[in-house]
Amino acid sequence: MRSTFSSRTAALSLGLGLAAAALSVHPLSAANWPQFRGPGSQGHSGEKKVPLEWSATSNVLWKATIPGEGWSSPAIWKDHVFVTTATDGGQSCRVIALNAKTGAIRWNHEVFQQVPRRKEGRNSYATPTPATDGKLVYTVFGDGSFAALTFDGKVAWTNRSHPFYSQHGLGTSPLLHDGLLVTPWDASSDGADKLVGWQKPWDKSFVLALDAKTGKEAWKASRGQSRIAHGAPVLWTHQGRKQVVTEAGDVVQGFDLKTGKRLWTSKVLGEGKVPSPVIADDLVFASGGWGGRESIKAFRMGAEGDLDESNLVWEQKKGVPKLSSLLYLKPHLFAMTDGGIASCYNAATGEIVWQERVGGNFSASPVAANGRLYFVGDEGQTTVLEAGPRFNVLARNPLGEKVQASPAIADGRFYIRTAGSLFCIGK
Repeated sequence: MRSTFSSRTAALSLGLGLAAAALSVHPLSAANWPQFRGPGSQGHSGEKKVPLEWSATSNVLWKATIPGEGWSSPAIWKDHVFVTTATDGGQSCRVIALNAKTGAIRWNHEVFQQVPRRKEGRNSYATPTPATDGKLVYTVFGDGSFAALTFDGKVAWTNRSHPFYSQHGLGTSPLLHDGLLVTPWDASSDGADKLVGWQKPWDKSFVLALDAKTGKEAWKASRGQSRIAHGAPVLWTHQGRKQVVTEAGDVVQGFDLKTGKRLWTSKVLGEGKVPSPVIADDLVFASGGWGGRESIKAFRMGAEGDLDESNLVWEQKKGVPKLSSLLYLKPHLFAMTDGGIASCYNAATGEIVWQERVGGNFSASPVAANGRLYFVGDEGQTTVLEAGPRFNVLARNPLGEKVQASPAIADGRFYIRTAGSLFCIGK
């Protein structure tokens, strides 16, 4: 299939220089999956022995029952697996640690209680994925409360200084880097006019960084005019300067990691953005949107200021995922729509390489390992595709349980959280 896309290659000299694939930009650890979408926050794993096929009864190393409700993904550090959940109708905020080898629950601790507020039905009160540095595990819950725990389950600190409200609920996950825990706060108003910050842009959303050791605020940076969103931030280094790249409704932006200074802003119209941004060399790919504004946009990074769309390289309006994030594997960009249409794009131009219907519904963000793409559907079936310029289904692996959490990979094992369980899959 051919694409309908707008390209600004002449004005932007499209010599992308995609020589450095995301795998080489972000060093990968074979043993750990420390935060949402893995070590580089891009969904990549360096594992070579990840299983290709499984079912609810085959290649399952263990299955553990997870009480309560939560769509956070597991975070893994060596022989520890961490998940969050909310029990008692969303009031009790809990962190659970499991043994990665056996699935046995090491501990299950309540860190605090929250007052459940409005959220979308597909969201939960424990959606943010925990992050860990091997010393502490850092968690965020639906009302905007943070907690850090030691590996034996003791609370190291809490921070409840930034209450959160959104018509959709809290759906993002924190980025942990250089001793900072960075989280977008893309909220909406809980005042009389609930459309403010949701349908109507406002200037109250911000990006928050906490000191990972103490939980105290390190910096707080305003987005300017924006609307609600749920994507997790990613890291990009340019000329030795580390930037937090994050998308909200109507904007994709870069902030200085150390100071929180907003360095640049580009325009991506649409509220309720869910997919997290993806980076390939000096390009950032933003996707999602609602109400006829759905598209995938590629922006060139490096300039500063209010860029509007001056750094837009291409825009693609076919095959846009509104929930799951994109995957970049040089030289292609891969996507899965909510309704099960898989796409492969030329990352340099946005042109469609192939586009095929897989079937099913998809909320979870995909992961890549050993030249394969793993797309976990809402019905619990993982479709494994070849990561290449031809559409090739390698396996379809059913678990028969509801899934919305994104999978994790660590130490040759594949972890999938369902509505009531955590599966550990391996040979």
